[in-house]
Amino acid sequence: MRGIKRSPDNPDEWLHRSRSSLALARQKTTDVLYEDLCFQAQQAAEKAIKAVLVAGKIPYPYTHDINALLSVLEQNNISFP
Repeated sequence: MRGIKRSPDNPDEWLHRSRSSLALARQKTTDVLYEDLCFQAQQAAEKAIKAVLVAGKIPYPYTHDINALLSVLEQNNISFP
């Protein structure tokens, strides 16, 4: 397990956390609730978007709302799939 410095201005750390959340979302066990897997998938997407914004030095609101974060990407002419 790799430690992380938790620097909010480092896009690589945001991506590392995004990959970690995605790995948790992919867990295949009957002991984990479906909604918990969905939460981790949402977290992975949110952290990946924030990595892009941090890399571009684009301010974003303190939010967990993916639509709000996607709006910031659009306002800054950053395309996304």
